[in-house]
Formats: sequence, structure tokens, C-alpha cells
Amino acid sequence: MRRLYDALPVFAQELACGWEGRRRLRERFTPHFHATLAAWDAGWDAPAPAQRAAQARALARLVEHARTRTDHWAALPPPHPGDDPEEAIARTLASIPPLDKETLRTRGAALRARGMREAELVLLRTSGTTGTALEIWQTRDRLAEWYAVAWRQRRRAGVALDDPHFTFGGQPIVPLAAERPPFWRRNRPGRQVLFSTYHLAPRFLPAYVDAVHRLPARYVQGYPSALQVVAAALLDAGRPFAPGRLRAVFPSSETLLPFQRATLERAFAAPVLDYYSSAETAVAMTGCGRGRLHVDSEFCLVEVEDGVRGEEDGVPCETGPLLVTGLGTDAMPLLRYRIGDVGTRALSPCPCGRPGDSYLRVDGRIEDYVVTPDGRRIGRMDHVFKDQLEVAEAQFVQDAADALVLLVVPRPGYGDTTERQLREAVRGRVGDALRLEIRRVERIPREPNGKLRAVRSRVGRLEAAGPASAAVRSAAGGAP
Repeated sequence: MRRLYDALPVFAQELACGWEGRRRLRERFTPHFHATLAAWDAGWDAPAPAQRAAQARALARLVEHARTRTDHWAALPPPHPGDDPEEAIARTLASIPPLDKETLRTRGAALRARGMREAELVLLRTSGTTGTALEIWQTRDRLAEWYAVAWRQRRRAGVALDDPHFTFGGQPIVPLAAERPPFWRRNRPGRQVLFSTYHLAPRFLPAYVDAVHRLPARYVQGYPSALQVVAAALLDAGRPFAPGRLRAVFPSSETLLPFQRATLERAFAAPVLDYYSSAETAVAMTGCGRGRLHVDSEFCLVEVEDGVRGEEDGVPCETGPLLVTGLGTDAMPLLRYRIGDVGTRALSPCPCGRPGDSYLRVDGRIEDYVVTPDGRRIGRMDHVFKDQLEVAEAQFVQDAADALVLLVVPRPGYGDTTERQLREAVRGRVGDALRLEIRRVERIPREPNGKLRAVRSRVGRLEAAGPASAAVRSAAGGAP
């Protein structure tokens, strides 16, 4: 299918994008989505005690569901019945052992709830931040709730479902061999322009700058690493957006760094509202204008495991690994799930006025770029592993401009077929100009914060993300 799509003329590729866009509109924006969005939008600024009471009820229901309908959670005690929501939540959570990714990967059948209607279920495959593939079962209603969380944030920013918008994501919608514009395709039913993140070479950036000024959009969404490159190009060309053209910029799927936020705000002249979630649909936090991430209390509970207390910029806080509980994960209950990210929870209310828990930051995907010999910067590579359950973890290493090494920690079943599929997937994103070596290793070293960096590159350091980034980074106080 990939080869067939690449061989089509541009108008036919856009027809294919539109067909897929129409399918996604039907799949995502269901009656349950609209009902959930309306109900949750009304509760956006509900008082914290009301939020905790609702969470206590949702947690009790999920725990009872999990202990009676799954093998893995069968030994759990009943949820704590206390009248005080804070105490009920704390004591119920204390009785649940944390769930790690390896258990989720190897005991998926035991975690899957009995008695669910097959027609209501969806199998999700995640690539994860480390190249570790997972399979997650969820209900269609849970997916609708996942979309409702994001759209509640967008509606609050003045964005409507049918607004035109730009997307800078991981879809390979432009053939990699393309050497001239357009480096984007239109999904007309979704009023969306999909920009390729695999053609962000210096010689192509003027075409991106022209396109974002010429094409209609009320908001922009995508990977911070890609948005950063385009925003820097806008500033370098002296062509930032006029204030008021965009309602907001919604980065997601990677950690948004301070210098990236500053670059995006200057280039797009709009609020940058971050969003943190996971493909497991276990957690969601939506950003506010003050830069904090607010826990969407209807969707999840978030704990800081073994947190270390301190203070940042005068704000008392605690930092540690996150445990997340997805309050609607009925098909495969995710209770106290070690998601693998580190969060810094604020211990004082957010100045924006929104009640409930908020985080100063979540440290998740902080990656370098893979840079091709012709200068393209590719910031997300974990799609390569989406269907590779034989890969325990992986990391791209680029120490030379003409070579790329893929480190792989194999799982049982890994062999020549898996390696060939990996090679084809990598080639489909970076082309043939880089020498590619796939190297099997027993372990991949972690960062000082314990995270595995998906891309480690001396050639495409994130800190050197664009000609305009140095001045913006200085103004933002420096990138970590």
C-alpha cells in the first residue's frame, strides 16, 4: 500500500487522505464523544472537593470491575468505603500494587476484562517512548472520552471542531523522494493540512513558510520538534504570523521544552497550550496559559511515586515517577500504571484559577533529531516500532552525518524477518543516503533522569534545532 500511495499523483494522494479523514471523523466524533464533551466542559472549573468526590466514585467502580472481571486484579480487596473522598482514594490506591509495562506486555490476557462485547472493543498498538511495543484493549467509548479531553481544551481556547488547521505529525503523507513542493497534503473533509515532518531540510523550509502563510488555519497541532523547526524558519525569514490569525498552538506527543514554547509563541503569535497523554489512554493533562499541565480529573488519577519535595521558581512541588490510573479503562483496567515518565506536581494552586491538581512539567519524550545528509531533521522515530513486539527497547544513535545506528534489545522471536522489517521502516522515513547499521545489544544506557532517549545524536542535537533557536533559548532561560 505504501508503494502504491507513493506512486499516485498529488491529487489522488489527497483523495486518499480525505477518505481516511472522513473515516476518522465518523470513528472519533460519536454521540458518546459529544455527550462526554458537553458534560466535561460544564465541569471544567468544578471545585476541587467535587472533583475528588467524583474521582472516588469512579475509582471505586473501576476497582470493583477489575477485581471481579479480570484474573490479574482478582486478589484486590474491595475499594475503601469511607465518606471522605481523599481518604477513600488514598486507602484504595494504597491497596493496589503498581502495574509496570513488562507485566502489561506479558500478562495482557490476564488484564483483559471478561464479558466485554467484542464489537465494542478496539485493539491499540503503541510504540512507546523507548521502542517498546504494547497491545492495549479499550472500549470505543473510552477512545471517545480520550478525544473529548483534548477537545475540551481546544473549545476553551476558542477552537471549533470544523475549524481549518495544520498538523505536523508522523504520518508519511509525502513520498520521501519528493524534492519539490508541495510537502503537504490536504484532508478536505477534516479541513486539515497535513505537513510532512520528513522534509524539514533547510532548502525546503521556504516552501513551508510560504504554505503556512497561504493556506487557511485557525490552529496548529503537532510534534514540538517539528513545530520548532518551522517556527524558527518563520522568525529567520522575518515572517511571523500576525497576532489574532491563530487561536492557539497545541503541541503533543513529545516533551515541550521552554525554548520551544518561546519560539512557537513568537512565530505563531498565539497561546501555546501543551497536552500530555498516552496511547494507553490511561492519563490526560491539558495545559493552561500559565504553562502548567492540569490533570483531567474525570479521565484519570495521577500519583507521584516516591516524590522528592522541593521548590521551583517559588512554587513548592514534588518530583518523581508517575503512577496513573485510567478511570474509564474498563476493557483492560490500568490501575497505578507505571507509565515511565517523571512529573513535577505543584503543591500550590495554579495562578490560572483552574481547580485541581496541576504539574509544572512532565519529562517524557526529550529527543534529538536524525539528520539526513541533505539536511532534513526528523524528530520522531518511534513509529518504526509500532508493530514490533519482538523489540524490548531501542535507540537511534547518530554520531556521523552519513551514518545511523539502531541499537535493539531483542525479545524472543526477534530474527532476520524482524530486522528486515525494521530496516524497511527506517528507510521509509530517512531514505537511503544514510548508512544504516542495526546492532543487537543487551541493554541501552539511560539518561541521568532514568529515561531512555529514543534518538541520541551528535549531528542533530535538540539544542541546535534551528538558526533562530539560540536567541530564543537564551530569552527562555535555557533548555535542559
